[in-house]
Amino acid sequence: MITAPARPARQVAAPVSVVQPLGLLRVEGLALCVLCIAAFLHLGGHWGYLFLGFAADLSFVGYLVGSRIGAALYNAVHSTVLPIALVAAGFILNQPQATLTGLVLLAHIGFDRAAGYGLKYPDAFGHTHLDA
Repeated sequence: MITAPARPARQVAAPVSVVQPLGLLRVEGLALCVLCIAAFLHLGGHWGYLFLGFAADLSFVGYLVGSRIGAALYNAVHSTVLPIALVAAGFILNQPQATLTGLVLLAHIGFDRAAGYGLKYPDAFGHTHLDA
């Protein structure tokens, strides 16, 4: 008797829970987004300027060259290091535009993290640090 080869059991992703690391990271992202938008508006930023935060997603263009370059460019733009430095420099040097720009970028990063989009690994676009 000929039998079909056994298929490996399909793994079903567990629902995201707030008490598990992935859930906590997403809640942190949401908190970062909300806090940065509140600070931005409190400091007098115009709400329309918030939409410029999505310009950070233009870093996807790097994937046209290849996944290694794409991941490096995406991660450079979506790391919190540059926006935190902008916010700090803006406060220290009394440059409100730098502060507001940093807050917009941080809000965008928080939004991405809350939505489950993380920093990319170079092997595949969908492989991120938020993969469970």
